[in-house]
Amino acid sequence: MRAFSPCPLLAFPALSATASLAAMKVSSNAQLPVLHHDSPFVQEVVQAVDALHSEFRAVDNLVARNSFRVLKAFQNARVGSHYAVANSNAYNQHFSGSTGYGHDEAGGREALDQAFAEIVGAESAIVRSQFFSGTHAITCALFAFLRPGDELLAVAGAPYDTLEEVIGKRDSHGMGSLKDFGVTYRELPLAENGGLDWDALECAVKPHTRCALIQRSCGYSWRQSLSVNDIGRAIKMIKIQNPNCLVMVDNCYGEFVEGIEPPMVGADLMAGSLIKNPGGTIAPCGGYVAGKRIWVEAAAARLSAPGLGTDCGSTPGDIMRAYFQGLYLSPQMVGEAIKGTFLIAEVMASKGFKVQPLPRASRHDTVQAVQLGNRESLLAFCEAVQRSSPVGSFTKPVAGSTPGYASEVIFADGTFIDGSTSELSCDGPLREPFAVYCQVGSIPSSEG
Repeated sequence: MRAFSPCPLLAFPALSATASLAAMKVSSNAQLPVLHHDSPFVQEVVQAVDALHSEFRAVDNLVARNSFRVLKAFQNARVGSHYAVANSNAYNQHFSGSTGYGHDEAGGREALDQAFAEIVGAESAIVRSQFFSGTHAITCALFAFLRPGDELLAVAGAPYDTLEEVIGKRDSHGMGSLKDFGVTYRELPLAENGGLDWDALECAVKPHTRCALIQRSCGYSWRQSLSVNDIGRAIKMIKIQNPNCLVMVDNCYGEFVEGIEPPMVGADLMAGSLIKNPGGTIAPCGGYVAGKRIWVEAAAARLSAPGLGTDCGSTPGDIMRAYFQGLYLSPQMVGEAIKGTFLIAEVMASKGFKVQPLPRASRHDTVQAVQLGNRESLLAFCEAVQRSSPVGSFTKPVAGSTPGYASEVIFADGTFIDGSTSELSCDGPLREPFAVYCQVGSIPSSEG
């Protein structure tokens, strides 16, 4: 029995208008979009959906496989909302929260960690509201690995903007970057085709290279996002050169886009945000670190303090329920986001814009980049997306400075969770080549 509809049309009323309106605004020769009387979609989108039938069907199959994996993990963790009794005390298991130190937490924290670890193929995981963001979780993972005198090697080109001050690539003004603690940094440029430079990677790892950082998603770079198989190939090459070199994967935007995750191909740690893919548009905050048990515990010590471990930190009950429910829904929400990337690529490429990934190419994250070429076009695209959002549709996004970013950035994110990108959002730095990075998932609104 099919659990998910193979027809994506009803999921994209806002996207149809947004993509066409944005294309119209950034192309001087574009015609006004024409809506059919019996359809909320413009002609370009109707044609694109028809052309993408096989791609959408493949996404439906991926969603079914990943959903089954999540379901089995929930069952194995015995997730439940029933009342349980322990030490003569009755409590609501798993969905109840805790206060203060969190020592009286009723089992949900442990069950969530267990389920998440099984889902991603890791020995252990820590899923917490205390992670401010994906960058925070990644930082805790890096500090778990690295000590003074060690080298950090980025093997997929420059990392995402918000990690530059963490690493010390951009001045952190003495706030405690890895560079401040005596950790050196080196990065391998990408190959000409935008992928990993495999020839350079074969001899890149040195005896003092303690950690190799692999960023799965494109970030703000015009490059290919990495498949999990490519990540596995890179890990093997790294470990052959130096078995003691640990591998950390920035997995933001990559969860559930494929049927396997980085720990399944040898990653020592991976980290990401819960208000992206694994939160299923429901998680209100938080992040995760997953991988080898010893290193998850080290990352937890960085989040809290040495000696405190993972058995502390209070989380209100409503958040625990949202974490479980969001994780359960994540495969389906990510599936809608993948369909959105296909649709944006198909429509915008038909208008003559450069897109990354290319139309109908395999997807390895939920980001679709469109090269718009100038500041005005980037602003116009983001304004169109904001108007099509369910929250703040009446506002106009304005470019400006944002903590952690090297350039002016514009965000269009009329989402229910601040900073979430899993509903309908896009953003981009105001610099060449003026590309917009779109994430499109569940879209309840419409613009005619």
